[in-house]
Amino acid sequence: MAQAAAVAKAPRTRRRTSATPRRLPYLLIAPAGLLMLGFIAYPVLSVFYYSLQNYNPTKPWRNGFAGLDNFVTAFTKDPDFWSTLGFSLQWVVVQVVLQLLLGLGLALVVNQTFVGRAMARALVFSPWAVSGVLTSAVWMLLYNSQTGITRYLADLGVGTYGTSWLSDTATVFPAVVTAELWRGVPFFAILILADLQSVSKDLYEAAEVDGASRVRQFLHITLPHLKDAIILSTLLRAVWEFNNVDLLYTLTGGGPAGETTTLPLRIASIAVDSHDFGYASALTSIAFVILLFCSMVYLRLSKFGGGEK
Repeated sequence: MAQAAAVAKAPRTRRRTSATPRRLPYLLIAPAGLLMLGFIAYPVLSVFYYSLQNYNPTKPWRNGFAGLDNFVTAFTKDPDFWSTLGFSLQWVVVQVVLQLLLGLGLALVVNQTFVGRAMARALVFSPWAVSGVLTSAVWMLLYNSQTGITRYLADLGVGTYGTSWLSDTATVFPAVVTAELWRGVPFFAILILADLQSVSKDLYEAAEVDGASRVRQFLHITLPHLKDAIILSTLLRAVWEFNNVDLLYTLTGGGPAGETTTLPLRIASIAVDSHDFGYASALTSIAFVILLFCSMVYLRLSKFGGGEK
């Protein structure tokens, strides 16, 4: 009887011990997963909650449930919503396209073998290591009307003294675009160069034997191999550029005359200056939905990860 009982218990013991190793990885990552869930889910849910509220600490008598009033105000009553959203889309498209083209060109150049390549790579990638605040400070000095670029151009007879590109509606957009390009191009160059390192040289040698020109090699070998890297980098950069606040706020503050005010910059102004956290949360929710929808459509249309290199 004792032997029969031991035999009956043996399978259950083996099942219990075999199940533990399968659960162990999940148990080990559970603390980190819960922390990430808390740090990500709580702020997102809080924003959606406050978007349905009238919440202004300076006017507590008006606080309370607002329903969809904040969203209705954004779409129908706020004259600045559509203009700032339109400029945000313009800013993202211009920045991502130019950064991608310039970053791809730089990556192709520094991928070649030449004397001083290591130094060239360090110079190309160095702007990416500079903080946003320091980048803004550098370009503020460069655009300073008394000591910056315009002063030296005026000395050469180009333009007039005291000209400020950041205060002129005709030049402010190219000026801030140039400053952001200096910081953003290395991001594309780094990712694309890393992917270029994995392209087999045998493919190019075989293409040369078949008589393919450099252009055909680029179109049929390099670009298909870089497809996933380009898709991922453009998506990440588009999200970051849409949420860009530090450089535009430091250089122009959204001016002149609101010419460089993006939707996130307006959200920050409403929350910090007007203390209208309910309406700012509603605008944040709208921006979140726009980014989520555009990201899903972009990944779907581009078939990210679906093709072989």
